[in-house]
Amino acid sequence: MKKTAFIAIVGRPNVGKSTLLNSIIGEKVAIVSKKPQTTRNRITGILTSGDDQFVFLDTPGLHKPRTRLGNFMVKATTDTLGGVDCAILVVEAREAVGDIEAQLISRFKSDGIRAILVINKIDTVRADNVARTIKAYADAFDFEAVVPISAKSGKGVDTVIDECRAFLYESEWFFAEDMMTDQPERQIAAEIIREKLLRTLDEEIPHGTAVTIEEWTEKRDVVSIRAEIYCERASHKGIIIGKRGALIKQIGTHAREDIEKMLDTRVYLDLYVRVKENWRDSDFIINNFGYNDND
Repeated sequence: MKKTAFIAIVGRPNVGKSTLLNSIIGEKVAIVSKKPQTTRNRITGILTSGDDQFVFLDTPGLHKPRTRLGNFMVKATTDTLGGVDCAILVVEAREAVGDIEAQLISRFKSDGIRAILVINKIDTVRADNVARTIKAYADAFDFEAVVPISAKSGKGVDTVIDECRAFLYESEWFFAEDMMTDQPERQIAAEIIREKLLRTLDEEIPHGTAVTIEEWTEKRDVVSIRAEIYCERASHKGIIIGKRGALIKQIGTHAREDIEKMLDTRVYLDLYVRVKENWRDSDFIINNFGYNDND
C-alpha cells in the first residue's frame, strides 16, 4: 500500500533548512553556505523508503525583502505552504519566538497547517537553552512533535523522518522510486557554482550573483559546460575573477569537483563573468535567470 506526503521545510534564513534536507535525503540536493538567503528557489527532495514516499520542499528563508528577488523568495515560501500536508519549522535555540517564526505560526493557525518543530544546532548550545526554547514554542503553538537535532552531524534527523510518517496518506507516488530531486542536472550544476561563489566571496557580493548554464555538451567520457556568472557591478567582476584569474579558477575547480561527483563523469567547466547592474530589481532578468512562478 503506497503512501506519500508533501512536507514544507520553513524558517528564517541560515537556520539549517537545506542542511536538514540534504541529511534527510542522504545526498546533496540543495546548496549550503554560512551566508543567509542561500536558497532562492523552492527545492524538492524525495525520500522513498519501502512503500512510503516523502516529498520535502526546502524553501528560502523568510525575511523582509529589499529587492524584487527578495519578494520572489518570500512568495516561494508562502506559496509552498498553501499545498502541503504538514510543515517543519526549523529554529535555533533562542529561548523566545522571533518575529519571523511568529509570522509562520500565524500562517499555520489561519490555514490549519499541522507542524513539527525542529530545533537545530543543539550541539552549539546548552541543554537548558533548548528546554526554554521548547517551552516558548509550546506556548505559541500546538506542534505535533518537537525534535532537537544537529542537521550537520545527522543527530536526530531519523527522528524527524519518523515523526513525518504520521502525515503520510494512501496515494500513488508522484515521483519515480529512484528520484531524489526533480531539479534538472543543469539547474543543480548552476547552483553548485553559486554555492562556491557564496563560500569564496565576501559578504555582500554573493547576494548580487546569479549563474546560468549557456552550453552543455555531452560526449562519451566528458561533459563540457559553459556557465556565466552575473554580478551587479563592474568592481565586483574584478573581485570575482581575482588577481590573474586566481579566484575564478578556484571557484571553477571546486565547482567542477562537485559536478563530476553528481554526473559521475569528467567535466570541463568554463566560467565567464558578466555585469548586469541591479538585476535583482528587474522582473524580466529575474525571470530569465529562472526565478519565476511557472512551476
